[in-house]
Amino acid sequence: MTTRNLPAIGILLVAVALAAGCGSDDDGRPEAAPSASSESTSTAPTTPASPDVAAASPPPTASQGPTERRAASPPPAVLPKRPASAPGAKQVVDAFRAAGLKVSHPKDRSVDCGPDGLGLGCSELVATDGVTVYVFPDETSASDIAETWSGQSYRRGAVVLNYLEAKTPAADRPRYQKVLDGLR
Repeated sequence: MTTRNLPAIGILLVAVALAAGCGSDDDGRPEAAPSASSESTSTAPTTPASPDVAAASPPPTASQGPTERRAASPPPAVLPKRPASAPGAKQVVDAFRAAGLKVSHPKDRSVDCGPDGLGLGCSELVATDGVTVYVFPDETSASDIAETWSGQSYRRGAVVLNYLEAKTPAADRPRYQKVLDGLR
């Protein structure tokens, strides 16, 4: 249950308690219908609240006490640094574009590498319609992932090209690989 639900639950409990408590003063006479003026001026009950009703009241508002502050967004993920010798994922995508290869709709998905690098452990990740480019903090990590995706990936140093999501035709893959091999 979140704190956003608490005011609604508190109001519901007050309404139930009021409905149950209103019949306790019944002396057998029918209640008079409320007048229009009394409905428009106040919606609170005029009888003193019983201890049960007071316990079910909603939590204090900001003017009555401290409020819980939440971060507007989660803190940024801390990813491992890519090696200085490896090109960045965006640089690889730009080289593909310059070579006339299909890299439409590029999306920086580095956050999918995982918080503090605990996901795949990559440093950078850019997905395009043609290929997904992963840059790892070291060649060992890149090699391990490339072996996992064997037949559907290509590795050069710390950079891995993944063709699984992009569904790149097998005939086009050597062109991507050649461009990656030419980067320094």
